[in-house]
Amino acid sequence: MTDDDRKLHAVGQEAEAEKKPEKSLRRKGIYLLPSIITTGAMFSGFYAIVAGMNGSYVAAALAIYVAMLLDAADGRVARATHTESAFGAEYDSLSDMVAFGVAPALVVFSWALSSLGQSGWVATFVYMACAALRLARFNTVHDNDSFTGLASPAAAGIIASTVWVWNESLPNGTVPSSVVAGVMGLIAVTIGVLMVANIRYYSPKMLNLKGRVPFITLFAVVIGFAVVLADPPRVLLTLFTLYALSGPVVWVWEKLRGRKKKNTE
Repeated sequence: MTDDDRKLHAVGQEAEAEKKPEKSLRRKGIYLLPSIITTGAMFSGFYAIVAGMNGSYVAAALAIYVAMLLDAADGRVARATHTESAFGAEYDSLSDMVAFGVAPALVVFSWALSSLGQSGWVATFVYMACAALRLARFNTVHDNDSFTGLASPAAAGIIASTVWVWNESLPNGTVPSSVVAGVMGLIAVTIGVLMVANIRYYSPKMLNLKGRVPFITLFAVVIGFAVVLADPPRVLLTLFTLYALSGPVVWVWEKLRGRKKKNTE
């Protein structure tokens, strides 16, 4: 075999090697059911952005809530139907960035932070960047037993609920004051910091929904739904805020207990 023949043979092997991944991907395909649910969550985030830009802040908040429900469903459906995949995990992360990173940031910016000028878009960017960092860390660590940092859906829930509650308390057509916008900017930055902080949070993924539970548990769930429906924005804001505060409170308690234990020794 001449040198030219060897070169042609090597080029042919490289071309075949490049074609194999494409054929493998086409033959393997993707799982449709969890991908449809993930797409629904991403669309809800996109709709929240559009609604916020058009001044429909209640609709934007509701869309973020829907994205949260769909985000919780896609992973459980994938595990229940044994349709988990690397593609699904990456697609879910991109969907989370739209629904819980970009959407809440633009909604709160359209509602109040735009009136702060440079400070407003800086606060918006801090929240969005922290959401991206939180998702990137989750993809590399895969912390399911507990979360390191506030989960992005909970952070988005605080933003959506706060905008909803505050928007309802203002007279129709009233633009949020500079004080309200400043407080909202501080809230956005604080939530962003909690997302990237090295603070442990309880993971709802540890809830076992397959096992049998006492009948009273179902009754408690019904009562819980009734309480939420009585005043959705305020009840949800309270729940999300308590969850966000639980991490720092437990962190401080563990630090104090550890210090007290060292002093006794």
